[in-house]
Amino acid sequence: MSNRFTVTYLVRSDAASIEARAQGIAVEQSVEMPLAAIDDEWVLSDIVGRVDGINDLRDGRFAVRIGLATDTVGRDAGQFLNMVFGNTSLHDDVTLHDIDLPPILLDAFGGPAHGIDSLRRRLHLHNRPMTGSALKPQGLPPAQLGHLAEQFARGGLDFVKDDHGLADQDYSRFADRVRACAEGIRRGVHVTGHPTRYVPSLSGTLEDMREQVAVARQEGIDCVMLAPMICGFATFQALKWECPDMAFFAHPSFGGAARIAPDLLIGKLFRVMGADAVIFPSFGGRFGYSQDTCRRLADNARLPVSAVSRLVGGDPEVGDGVLGAVHPHPVLRPALPVPAGGMTLDRTREILDFYGADTMLLIGGNLLMARDDIAREAERFGRIVGEWSLG
Repeated sequence: MSNRFTVTYLVRSDAASIEARAQGIAVEQSVEMPLAAIDDEWVLSDIVGRVDGINDLRDGRFAVRIGLATDTVGRDAGQFLNMVFGNTSLHDDVTLHDIDLPPILLDAFGGPAHGIDSLRRRLHLHNRPMTGSALKPQGLPPAQLGHLAEQFARGGLDFVKDDHGLADQDYSRFADRVRACAEGIRRGVHVTGHPTRYVPSLSGTLEDMREQVAVARQEGIDCVMLAPMICGFATFQALKWECPDMAFFAHPSFGGAARIAPDLLIGKLFRVMGADAVIFPSFGGRFGYSQDTCRRLADNARLPVSAVSRLVGGDPEVGDGVLGAVHPHPVLRPALPVPAGGMTLDRTREILDFYGADTMLLIGGNLLMARDDIAREAERFGRIVGEWSLG
């Protein structure tokens, strides 16, 4: 038998139909044709997906576990997503809930090149949470964005990232914006002495992104951001392997367009594909993720892979202890969780109590409301985080 990995789907169905529905998913996500038409014994035994278990969740849904052959993935990140949820994503009764990744696929995709410890070293930080904000709104010319970046840096923030809507628009071309913002950050750093990092947002084709990374490198930038669901997993992987000096922030844009559990997609898969930091909408903001979802997402980003497998696969409602062997994999570095999406200064302590020190809290609009006092508000943000760290 070839090596397999387990994919768990949540399926809406009645009890009488679920076995046939599960078998249909196994076939759809492997060979996508009637089994009676296949006469190759190896394909039938080693390639066709198999149903490994079905759990009734008692709410009209069933947790269906399908074993898929790792041979069908190769080393292609796009093909991996295709095999786990390609055609089945077109069926509105199915959600992709979890994937138990074996060492062979973890080795193929590699995970973060840097992770939390490296990000801390770049900032000369040890124990305290990290702080960040976003350059907004799109429509501003490079000079104004550069001034805004300087104000954030003067306030001592750790990271200042592009809003994900900033791309290569005519009113603010990527190269012009990056040069202006990098210079603004340098002016702020000259005042504070704190090594604030600017994180430009990559967009366009793979070749566009390669050119954008080159521009960033020329400005001494060592962190960039992309949206894996926009650019594609394969593009993300290519850039990660080609740019080992860059730390990658993964933005969740378009992550809700498919029925994939956010704690799996953003917390686990973005990390596996190479995200050093994963941005996600936290509970209590403007997107509505629950505390439980946010907890699982942050744990998926930070915990050792063996612990993640136990945690996510050990959901008693989905089927505790049924995902097969747990494979410790120390190679995957922990990614930094970055809760965002409507965060406010007055919730800083609450959010940090929930996520802990290995977190970057991203506050955008609430800081921008300060207008001419952005640097002062950013400094206050840093003080609150510092006081929280001291207990």
